[in-house]
Amino acid sequence: MDKTLRQRVSMKNPVHFLALGFGSGLVPMMPGTFGSIAALPILYAMSFVSLQSFIVITVVSFLVGIYLCGKTARDLKVHDHGSIVWDEVAGMMVTFIAVPINPLSLLLGFLLFRFFDILKPWPIRVFDRRVHGGFGIMIDDIVAGAIACACLHGILYFLSNAV
Repeated sequence: MDKTLRQRVSMKNPVHFLALGFGSGLVPMMPGTFGSIAALPILYAMSFVSLQSFIVITVVSFLVGIYLCGKTARDLKVHDHGSIVWDEVAGMMVTFIAVPINPLSLLLGFLLFRFFDILKPWPIRVFDRRVHGGFGIMIDDIVAGAIACACLHGILYFLSNAV
């Protein structure tokens, strides 16, 4: 992030702090990947709650993320700046709905989510290109997370039955 953009955000501002993934979005290379990594401790903590609570936390993270990402984008004066990574955090939450959290599932889910988030195949690409504002920033990662979740469930099912 260049100096001008850094002057427009503050890690002391809770909206910016969250939208920038607790600062992980400020990493100069691959901020989306680091935003996804920042989600891992959250996912670990969420592994101790019920499935219903996991879903509620995920939905709330998405809804709050619409505001966080939209406000931070407006403050930066750049739509979906790479440093805004709360969408990756929420997308990772979607990836792990009803998935047992363990080292293998975390690795597979992380790789699947990053694959879909980076390549943006249809329909993710449609949302990324045509939907704007905070909702637009969030929705392509939520769809990527949903596709990654379906693939992860399939892979884990296959692996559990292959042994």
